[in-house]
Amino acid sequence: MKAIVIGGSGATGRELVKQLLSDERFRKVITLVRRPYFESHQKLEEIIVDFEHLASSQDVIKGDVAFSCLGTTLKDAGSKEAQWHIDYDYPYHFAKMAYDNGIASFVLLSAAGANAQSSIFYNRMKGSLEDAIKKIGFAQFLILQPGGIDRPNTDRLGEKIGLKVLKVFNSVGLFKQYEPIQTHLLAKAMIESFFQYKKPIHVLSLKEIQRLTN
Repeated sequence: MKAIVIGGSGATGRELVKQLLSDERFRKVITLVRRPYFESHQKLEEIIVDFEHLASSQDVIKGDVAFSCLGTTLKDAGSKEAQWHIDYDYPYHFAKMAYDNGIASFVLLSAAGANAQSSIFYNRMKGSLEDAIKKIGFAQFLILQPGGIDRPNTDRLGEKIGLKVLKVFNSVGLFKQYEPIQTHLLAKAMIESFFQYKKPIHVLSLKEIQRLTN
């Protein structure tokens, strides 16, 4: 099988590409990136794209399954408008082109609490993306909604503090739906969800994600 990935240079995306390359079920992995990132591999095709003009790369968006790990923080984006553009517009246009090119399956890394009606900007953005891709019509659309993501060697101070606080709460049984998950486990769940859930649309909670990593 052939997989195509956006967001491959992020913490979860890196693990996803690594695991896809070592997975014998996949013969080829395409990753769309803004700049060269990965070391060469016989199964890997790294394609440099301009996400502002992704339509010019439509011909390469082909395969059996597409994975989206693309996302940024409000701090890195600089504004809510810029974050929405990266977290919503880019993945949506990628999904639409994947569908138009005959890709039947789409796996989206979203977030716990995603809801298009939420008063919280981040949750509303993620929920809006989920709803928009649902309408595209993939034969198989999988949405993973983890809580905290435990990124190795993160330099985001707020994220480090937040994860520590969450772990303290989790240790006494609170906010278990937001329990942090390590990126390599989340990547594994993204791959296994493709093989185990054949429904047209399926949303995976943290508990389901964790079950796929055992």
